Amino acid sequence: MEYITLNTGAKMPLEGFGVFQIPDLKECEEVVYNAIKTGYRLIDTAAAYANEEAVGKAVARAISDGLTTREELFITTKVWVNDMKSEDAAYEAVKTSLGKMELDYADLILLHQPMGDYFAAYRGITKAYKEGLTKAIGVANFYPAILTNLCETVEIIPAVNQVELHPFFAQEAALENMKAYGVVPQAWGPLAEGKHGIFTDPVLTEIGKKYDKSAAQVALKWNAQRGVSIIPKSVHVERMEQNIDIWDFELTDEEMAKVAAKDLGHSEIVNHDSPEFVKFVLNLH
Repeated sequence: MEYITLNTGAKMPLEGFGVFQIPDLKECEEVVYNAIKTGYRLIDTAAAYANEEAVGKAVARAISDGLTTREELFITTKVWVNDMKSEDAAYEAVKTSLGKMELDYADLILLHQPMGDYFAAYRGITKAYKEGLTKAIGVANFYPAILTNLCETVEIIPAVNQVELHPFFAQEAALENMKAYGVVPQAWGPLAEGKHGIFTDPVLTEIGKKYDKSAAQVALKWNAQRGVSIIPKSVHVERMEQNIDIWDFELTDEEMAKVAAKDLGHSEIVNHDSPEFVKFVLNLH
């Protein structure tokens, strides 16, 4: 596993494990435990996923069974939009999440969407950081203009911006913008949520043959080689093992370019520029 150092000095694994869309608490606990057993040390959850309790139980179990230590783990959670109304609300949301996970601190707290009063909310997670409730703070889904506005205004620059990043939505300009501020990009949906035939894509498959790797492994490695932290999700141990088995090969510049050429220049998962999407999110509870 490779690590990247955040602007707070915290070290974050370049690959982690996401738990989006695993709402069943028993299943989520088992899946996270298996992920830690497989070798993952970064676990990414969120208040909106409604499974923080399961993540906390899995972490406690893994530590109790001697699979890892709390210091080796990197736990991320996110403040949802309904708690982004004020500084106090966001700060209390952090404490609520830690309570659900039964953790003294998180390693990274993100604002989940650039909606609501995100400046006030960012002050709330900044307060949590200053009090040692988290090792780093950041944002998710902050596109370049919004991220720039935040970075030019706040006291502490976000350590991470978690956005959609995969071969079909490469977001090179967004990465350059993050790099200018020292913000580490992290990919949600690094396998495009299975869209675009990514698992059987002929270009990715052909590149993979050279290294005895799958199309999915090539897609994950491509992002990691760009300095992007990746958080693939799977409930199957075999797939977990495949997803983390990407650290014994390097893509050539030509291969990196071939993968990048798949970029469509837009998302086919979610349109963050849509007013209807914003209204939808703001009305979720």
